[in-house]
Amino acid sequence: MNIFRFAGDMTHLISVLVLLLKIYATKSCSGISLKTQELYALVFVTRYLDLFTDFISIYNTVMKLVFIGSSLAIVWCMRWHRLVKRSYDRELDTFRHYFIVAACFVLAILVHEKFTFQEIFWAFSIYLEAVAILPQLVLLQRSGNVDNLTGQYVFFLGYIDFSLFSPFSEGITVISVQNEVSFWLLL
Repeated sequence: MNIFRFAGDMTHLISVLVLLLKIYATKSCSGISLKTQELYALVFVTRYLDLFTDFISIYNTVMKLVFIGSSLAIVWCMRWHRLVKRSYDRELDTFRHYFIVAACFVLAILVHEKFTFQEIFWAFSIYLEAVAILPQLVLLQRSGNVDNLTGQYVFFLGYIDFSLFSPFSEGITVISVQNEVSFWLLL
């Protein structure tokens, strides 16, 4: 197993656990962008389409299921949990994320390794992941108030997952270079 892939998986898992801890402990999703959470759910659902066709390892399968399940659980809590959904601030979370989804899909159709269904959706998920944090950053900038757990969540999700581990875990490929460039352009 690639140590950088493992480290990237663990930092993403930590970010999800921090977010779930915040939601569970405070019964609030204040300061969290539902649009970012929906984008991450879309990232994992489209990236892990191979879950139904290719078996790599038990670890790989479990992590894919955990990432899909936790992303969908967070979206569910923010949309439908009776206590948590009351704390969601729609007026601050106004980023037009549909434009990002459309742009990433067009880019995936134009820039991919093979023209197959799974490959296009995999490329789409890579491009979308590079910009999925934008609604969260805009929400934090608009609110002007970042609590400790939200700050830790953004740190683990944005910085460590994208900039440190992505190029090493995937090798130096067109996609990893694009991921790295996308991250640094966001800064």
